[in-house]
Parts: sequence; structure tokens; C-alpha cells
Amino acid sequence: MGLDFMLDENVIAQRVKQIIAEQALVDPVEVREDMTLADLDLDSLGLIECIFGIEEAFDVAVPFNANNPDESGFDISSVGAIIRQVENLIAQQAA
Repeated sequence: MGLDFMLDENVIAQRVKQIIAEQALVDPVEVREDMTLADLDLDSLGLIECIFGIEEAFDVAVPFNANNPDESGFDISSVGAIIRQVENLIAQQAA
């Protein structure tokens, strides 16, 4: 994975959507940034699988605590919020 890939926000967004879609059992084109995980019928196990998928795909450590998601500091309020969080993690890692 080259630096160009890591910094291309469109590629990051598409990959995050693909990871979420895999867990939600929907086509990635159906996943919109304004959707919540509840909109996609993702339960807590699906969320954890998404987190693992993101960590693996982007080689980042997601600061998420499944026992206290609201206190994790990782915004999971929408697909778009998750994408922004991943972009921030990648930017921090590259710095």
C-alpha cells in the first residue's frame, strides 16, 4: 500500500463503505455517508467486525471500546463520521 493510496480520501471512503457493507450484507453502493449503523441493521458484533476490518485494511489501531462505545473517542454516529475518523487515524499515522 503506497502513500498515494493512504492519502486518497475517496479510496478510503469507498473501502470503509465496503467493509461496512460486508457486515451489513448489503451492496456497497447502498451505503451512504448519512446512514447510521442502525439504518444498516448492524448490531454490536457487526460493529466490532467493522472495526477489525478497518484496522486490518488500513493498518491502524482504532480507539474503540466495545464496553463503553460512547467513551471511546471514536465517532460511530454515521458512516460519514466513521470515514472521517479513519481518515484522521491515517493522517496521524503518516505524520
